[in-house]
Amino acid sequence: MRHSRILVTLCLTGALFVAGCGTSEDESVERALQDLNAIDESNLSDVMLTVADPNEAVSYFQRTLKDNPDRVDLQRGLAISLVRARRYTEAVPAWKKVIRHEGATSVDRVDLADAQIRAGQWQEAEETLDSIPPTHETFKRYRLEAMIADSNKEWNKADSYYETAIGLTTRPAGVMNNWGYSKLTRGDYAEAERLFGEAIRHDSTLFTAKNNMVLSRGAQRKYTLPVVPMDQVERAQLLHTLALSAIKQGDTETGKTLLREAIDTHPQHFEAAVRSLRALEES
Repeated sequence: MRHSRILVTLCLTGALFVAGCGTSEDESVERALQDLNAIDESNLSDVMLTVADPNEAVSYFQRTLKDNPDRVDLQRGLAISLVRARRYTEAVPAWKKVIRHEGATSVDRVDLADAQIRAGQWQEAEETLDSIPPTHETFKRYRLEAMIADSNKEWNKADSYYETAIGLTTRPAGVMNNWGYSKLTRGDYAEAERLFGEAIRHDSTLFTAKNNMVLSRGAQRKYTLPVVPMDQVERAQLLHTLALSAIKQGDTETGKTLLREAIDTHPQHFEAAVRSLRALEES
């Protein structure tokens, strides 16, 4: 009898031990799966923010936020995706929701200001930037500050911000182009030309800077193309821009000559230049 009781006790102890092991293993597996899901979700979010179609990314973050409405990383992902999708009117309230979160950062506020500028909300963007501590010194912040100073025609402030922004990036071509365009609108054509040249030196593929450089040269009645890298199509397009600039200055015959050169240079039919030349000849 005593032997039977000992056997039952040992069996019960063993069963409890196995049950305990099973529970522990189940919990470990569950934790591992949760960690794996978190890693997979993080990777998917990264993909959505970089290579995915922007509108697909918007849909992904909207769906995911329904189950996790308080997660600031998902709120931030939605706001970024809306900007990438050029849905700026929707992006502004999305960024505002991010900055109301306790996990919001100064970077988020800069991104809100960026979305506000893209949505045409210049005054609101200025107020957003003013709310950021001056110790937050980043390229994007100063680039936006320069753009706002430009819009307010505060030229000295704009120049200072552009110069600071350039010192904070290893890829200054875009901001140099913006600074050059600012100088162009002020009528400082020689300085604008210099800045466009610097932008092209840093990024020889930046066609906008090439086109702007031609505009600044045309405003100075310099009707030759600058010595910058360009393919045949770009050369034709720049000749067309230069021709229109000459016509605007009243140098019509020079404009006609440049239009003919643009038409001859283009490897295909250059409809815009043909229309411009026809209009001049008919008038």
